Amino acid sequence: MTNLKVVFGLILALITVHMQNAEAQVRSYANEFLAVGVGARALSMGNAQVAAVNDVTAAYWNPAGLMGVDGTQIGLMHAEWFAGIGKYDYVGVAKPFADGSRIGGLSLIRFGVDDIPNTLFIVEPEGSINYDNLSTFSAADYAALFSYAQQYKAFRVGLNAKIIHRRVGKFATAWGFGLDVGAQYALKENITLGLTIKDLTTTVNAWSFSFTEEEKLALQATNNIIPENSTELAGQRLVFGAAYVANFGEKISLLAEADLDMTFDGKRNVLVKTGFMSIDPHLGLELGYDKFLFLRLGLNNIQEIEDFDGSSMQVQPNAGLGILFRNVGLDYAFTGLNSVSDGIYSHVISLKVSL
Repeated sequence: MTNLKVVFGLILALITVHMQNAEAQVRSYANEFLAVGVGARALSMGNAQVAAVNDVTAAYWNPAGLMGVDGTQIGLMHAEWFAGIGKYDYVGVAKPFADGSRIGGLSLIRFGVDDIPNTLFIVEPEGSINYDNLSTFSAADYAALFSYAQQYKAFRVGLNAKIIHRRVGKFATAWGFGLDVGAQYALKENITLGLTIKDLTTTVNAWSFSFTEEEKLALQATNNIIPENSTELAGQRLVFGAAYVANFGEKISLLAEADLDMTFDGKRNVLVKTGFMSIDPHLGLELGYDKFLFLRLGLNNIQEIEDFDGSSMQVQPNAGLGILFRNVGLDYAFTGLNSVSDGIYSHVISLKVSL
């Protein structure tokens, strides 16, 4: 019971800190590329991972889960969104320290759109179009996560120090630094609780802009505002979850997890939304056979959609498969960024190798 008080004490402490800083200029959806998710296993389970995650991808979901890594583990993932326009890449590595009671990790993430047409100078002064003046640029977001995890009795605890870099061609760049903390607690042999607080101290992105005089004149001529150097704050995100494992005989297992993703940067289009806090639930199931074959299902992204007939609730279903053969795990997910009816779904494959 004392350990549970510690977990809920962290939740209350975060809420208190947020209330004391309620007037800070936190921007909704800042650094939202870090909310997409890594690993096909997690994506197929509706991003319900904070309590059950125990592999190299834990550095992203809950750094405390890295304590489940046995030996050195490498993770890779590539995903494409919006019919290949947006590309998401992830690579991670986790390795125990010499005594085995602590684990360190490094994760690299890129989410970018490449070959964006730059049409600033495509129109000549007399009004003709000169395609020789057409160039392209990329808009990409990068993150590097340096992770540490340690076991303390029934608790696993973890920490991320992350560096954020965002770039829009040669026109704009941003650098940021933030901290994530996480914990997992084995309540019973088959029940685990998990908690992650992302951007614990509020992550600050410092933006700088660089335009030539010629580019400024072109922007002014088309009634565009020339941006000035600024800062962007990413507020705290708290994810609390519980996972339950049931075994049926020696070969069949069932993992179920439910998470509550809480943000404090204004009303979001999620299931529960108030001026103070928005709550987005995630549900995931994993049916395993002989620790070799896995079938996964998940629900997330519950939203209220308005149309000509009024409003209705929509939910995003996800599905996937996994194969674990010796030290190699191959996972597949059919997942998206919103409801199936909108067609923004992708096939995602990720790989894990234990050395």
